[in-house]
Amino acid sequence: MRRLGVPGVVALAVVALILLAVASPGFIAPADPLAISPVDGFQPPSLAHLFGTDESGRDVLSRVLHGARLSAGIGLAATAIGVGLGVVLGFCSGLGPRAVDAAVTRVVEVLYALPTLVMALLFVAVIGPGPGSSILAIGLATAPGYARMVRSRVRQVAGSDYVAYARHEGVGRGRVFVRHTLPNTLWPLAAMITLGIGQAIVWVSALSFLGLGAAPPSPEWGSMLNAGRVYLLNAPWMTLFPGLAIVVTATALTVLGRSMSKGSAA
Repeated sequence: MRRLGVPGVVALAVVALILLAVASPGFIAPADPLAISPVDGFQPPSLAHLFGTDESGRDVLSRVLHGARLSAGIGLAATAIGVGLGVVLGFCSGLGPRAVDAAVTRVVEVLYALPTLVMALLFVAVIGPGPGSSILAIGLATAPGYARMVRSRVRQVAGSDYVAYARHEGVGRGRVFVRHTLPNTLWPLAAMITLGIGQAIVWVSALSFLGLGAAPPSPEWGSMLNAGRVYLLNAPWMTLFPGLAIVVTATALTVLGRSMSKGSAA
């Protein structure tokens, strides 16, 4: 905790609340996020509805809380795909023969040169819209960045003195990989993965805002932003609170990731 500092501890508390909303949104949500009540439509924030209601009378607070499962859940799944693929490519490039390293590096560098959201849009255009497509598209789009980091770290660890000493003592390659290369390569990625989850949530929301992710009336933050923009002048709370959820979540994960990076460096 001391290594994280005050901002890191606050960010960790925010992330814990978000994880609670992801794990059990019904436990803290005051109402059904899909329950329609036309007579209660467009109610401003009040004691009855802390975040107000939307055009169909649905409680915005409940939708934001349930939206954490979709937005953050999709972001987590997409990051898992990106990290998994990036780790495989990074290790193949960093420890493989020169021909494999050259081939993987060229492909990764070309893909990395493209903006992540543009790549995600290209993948969605090919495989079609939807939550599953968003997970796969963002996972594939973020994989090159993780692959570059893993390759760089693998080469650094493989050329370190303690690995050279282990080999000099006759330790087999497999044992060196398991005991030294693998843990010393993957552990520093924890902070980068935390940062990546925040970015993935933003991109998931962007795809949904463009109509390429979760479809209405799903309580997904990007989809809620898209629905609320039509009523921005008359009911700004419909856009304000989902937008704040995205910003707060991404900011908390970014602060936590940077605090972890500083703590590990110290």
